[in-house]
Formats: sequence, structure tokens, C-alpha cells
Amino acid sequence: MLTLHLLRHAKSSWDDLGIRDHDRPLTARGERAAVAMAAYLRQEGIAPDLVLCSTARRTVDTLAALRSVLSKSARTKITRDLYEVGSEALLDRLRGVSDDVDVLMVVGHNPGLEDLASRLAGDGSDSGARKALNRKFPTGAVATLEADGSWGSLDWGGARLTRFVTPKELV
Repeated sequence: MLTLHLLRHAKSSWDDLGIRDHDRPLTARGERAAVAMAAYLRQEGIAPDLVLCSTARRTVDTLAALRSVLSKSARTKITRDLYEVGSEALLDRLRGVSDDVDVLMVVGHNPGLEDLASRLAGDGSDSGARKALNRKFPTGAVATLEADGSWGSLDWGGARLTRFVTPKELV
């Protein structure tokens, strides 16, 4: 079974309008949310084999808060192809993941992550998690999906949304 954790970056700052979108840092609230999410990952025993992270500063900063709870054997790839892309491109990226990866985490952005989670979640999804995801995929939230088969065969409706957790629930 495959497990996919889709983590939206924590709250980022819009204080300096001269900074490019790609370079926006986390706010103090975002930093607290990222630390809370790291504690949640530790508590739940969430241990990805591979973490794919966008190159945007806010995603890299979110990942930095998680580093202490990631397994030493977890591989991390920071890649530009997760920045400013939609769900179709994200699904194509997931389909290229090696079959030796059972647990994958993607640290990325909306609207792509929200659309990806919504479109992947099919029959057998947790109804409470589905309702929460349909309301909003806020910054710092994580959607967990499970699927049978291989990453290469992943398709719309082919996964089960098992959890959806927001920082607000943790802080």
C-alpha cells in the first residue's frame, strides 16, 4: 500500500511587497504551525521514505521545521517542478516516483495540492476528512491518502483520504 502526505506550506508573510512570491518567508504564526505539525508527525509515527519539496522559501522553511522528526534514512528532494503547478502536473510528478517508496510526502502549494487531494480521493475516503478538505486546505494542513498499486498507476479517484489535519487543530 502507498501512503501520500500532502503538506501545504505554513503561513507566509506578505509584509514586504518588494519580495518575489518565490522568496516569501514564514510568519511567526507559520513558524509555530510548522513546529506543531512536526510534533504531530512525530506523535503519529509519520515517517516518509521520500519528501518532495518546492523550492519556494516558505516550503523549504516549513520542511526545515520538520527535519528533526524525519527519519535519518528519509530522502529529500527540493525541486522547482512543484512550484506554481496544477494538480495534473503534480499527479504526473507522483507517477514518476520510484516503486521503492512506500510513504511519500509532498510539501507544496495551493491551489494545486488541494485540487490534487480532492481529485485523488475516491471511494472509501473518510467522510469527516473529506468534508474538512472540501471546506478549505489552509496553510500548514496535511492530507493523508492511501492507495493500492504503484505510483505509476495512481489516478483520479484511485486513493482513499484517511486524514486531514490543520494546524488550528494542533495549536
